[in-house]
Amino acid sequence: MDEPMEEGESFSHCDEGTYEEIPITHHVKEGCEKADPSQFELLKVLGQGSFGKVFLVRKIVGPDAGQLYAMKVLKKASLKVRDRVRTKMERDILVEVNHPFIVKLHYAFQTEGKLYLILDFLRGGDVFTRLSKEVMFTEEDVKFYLAELALALNHLHSLGIVYRDLKPENILLDEAGHIKLTDFGLSKESVDVDKKAYSFCGTVEYMAPEVVNRRGHTQSADWWSLGVLMFEMLTGTLPFQGKDRNETMNMILKAKLGMPQFLSLEAQSLLRMLFKRNPSNRLGAGPDGVEEIKRHTFFSTIDWNKLYRRELQPPFKPAAGKPDDTFCFDPEFTAKTPKDSPGIPPSANAHQLFKGFSFVAPNPMDENKSSPLLSILPIVQMHGGSTKFCDLYELQEDIGVGSYSICKRCVHRVSAMDYAVKVYDEGRYVYLVTELMKGGELLDKILRQKFFSEREASAVLYTITKTVDYLHCQGVVHRDLKPSNILYMDDSGNPDSIRICDFGFAKQLRGGNGLLLTPCYTANFVAPEVLMRQGYDAACDIWSLGVLLYTMLAGYTPFANGPNDTPEEILLRIGSGKFSLTGGNWDTVSDTSKDLLSHMLHVDPHQRYTAAQVLKHSWITCRDTLPHYQLTRHDAPHLVKGAMAATYSALSQKTSQPVLEPVAASSLAQRRSMKKLTSTDM
Repeated sequence: MDEPMEEGESFSHCDEGTYEEIPITHHVKEGCEKADPSQFELLKVLGQGSFGKVFLVRKIVGPDAGQLYAMKVLKKASLKVRDRVRTKMERDILVEVNHPFIVKLHYAFQTEGKLYLILDFLRGGDVFTRLSKEVMFTEEDVKFYLAELALALNHLHSLGIVYRDLKPENILLDEAGHIKLTDFGLSKESVDVDKKAYSFCGTVEYMAPEVVNRRGHTQSADWWSLGVLMFEMLTGTLPFQGKDRNETMNMILKAKLGMPQFLSLEAQSLLRMLFKRNPSNRLGAGPDGVEEIKRHTFFSTIDWNKLYRRELQPPFKPAAGKPDDTFCFDPEFTAKTPKDSPGIPPSANAHQLFKGFSFVAPNPMDENKSSPLLSILPIVQMHGGSTKFCDLYELQEDIGVGSYSICKRCVHRVSAMDYAVKVYDEGRYVYLVTELMKGGELLDKILRQKFFSEREASAVLYTITKTVDYLHCQGVVHRDLKPSNILYMDDSGNPDSIRICDFGFAKQLRGGNGLLLTPCYTANFVAPEVLMRQGYDAACDIWSLGVLLYTMLAGYTPFANGPNDTPEEILLRIGSGKFSLTGGNWDTVSDTSKDLLSHMLHVDPHQRYTAAQVLKHSWITCRDTLPHYQLTRHDAPHLVKGAMAATYSALSQKTSQPVLEPVAASSLAQRRSMKKLTSTDM
């Protein structure tokens, strides 16, 4: 960190000064008509403030009829002079800006008492809502969001605009999970690199030191705010926050930053370079601008061209439902009846200030035809609040009983088809309906099968690994791929009918440094690094598939010799990573199968094959050349399953279950009292 700057003055108000109307240089495309409130149907309230409301609306006339928008309605009479200027400023900036990570303005119009901004409806809600629920994000999540934000801020800077109000509440998520920067009321337009702005505005906790002390700030102030946002997303806390506003400003100017040591060295380095109190020394303030940030090692895995084209997979995708679903928004607002009451006429000079406010985006339908929003089919069963389970399905007999749920067979009342349903009783019943697995467990079927060859084992492993590869590409690891969680949908025995089930232990990848840190394992299908309680990633699933392959080929497990083995003996063998590939069936199976197994069961997860590498191995790709004769069964099926069950039982007695507390119990929710920090004028 740089040496602390001198303490800035404390201001209790912001001088309104002299305001001039910014000339309008944007033109409405010929053939497009100006909009008015009657062209929009009010659907829901998305948010509300002292100056007005934000509605979810549907356009009911024109070439874009049926399109959903967010309508920001501001009451002129409630706006002070500086707020009127800022609203005009927001309108002008949004007209000028066209960027994939900045919210788009489609229409702007006014009535005698109100101002209307018609914007993209982003049903993913804001980042603050997600941060409140998850407390903090993984470094991979943060890297993605920061990278998109850096591109958005750089675009604004290239237009001479300082954003000045970067915070989670102003970062929205679209239906695909990409960010959209919004709320430009505090942005400053026409600031060249060598010129400064002196207004004290924004949200105090995110302000750069030069904004706090009012010595003049440039676009570099946005990069400090990016650092604050990065720190908050990674830790769940703000880097500088005192008991009141003055103490917070004092900390921003003088306090030494405590750097959390659980952050990667790359993340710590980036934070230190963004938190330079001298703005000219701050990363991004040099002659290369944003390129300095893009070159930092924290972003070494980002393909910036693909990111700009929205070709990189976001870390989080909002739940898909009906296009007008609003479950990512605060129910305090969405439960209200949408009503746009008449506005009180403002002062006489207000109309002159808002002269030229109306705007129509050129060819709105040309851009919306390819929008993913229009192609999403509603999933009524998932989000329909009024539909009762018993109206759709009839419950039948129990299939199985678990620690947290009961699995039953159910019949769809309309189609008469059988399904399985997991019923969770947590004060309020939750029903999870899936396919009914009539073929039983994979290992049961294989061990009972009179004829099972190496070629068939290859087909089985291919189907399972292809499924696991899909999960890993979606950022999900199963973490409990034991045979009882791999079943046949029917009695055909066809590998295509194999299904992976029970995702109770599954977890999204990329915890902190990209590895999973929570030990969660079952008997013989656990990797050594899990036993040693080290971080582990998708390689643990490949280990489990290796154990399954070993058992299919040998007829017994690699680490449990029988049902009488003690858990300590089994775990010791697993930890050593040693297993036998000689004797019995190993004298007749192919060498390629042994080569694949040695890579799948490698004790070092970094040297273990990935799912994609398994699928490319010759034992999978050249299946037709594998032996087709029957594999010998050395142990009775009940002995194999007994050895596994003994270890499962021992481990399950040791495993303690974490308690998931309500969102309100999180430190982030308590710190911010589940309310959004407000932008401040002083």
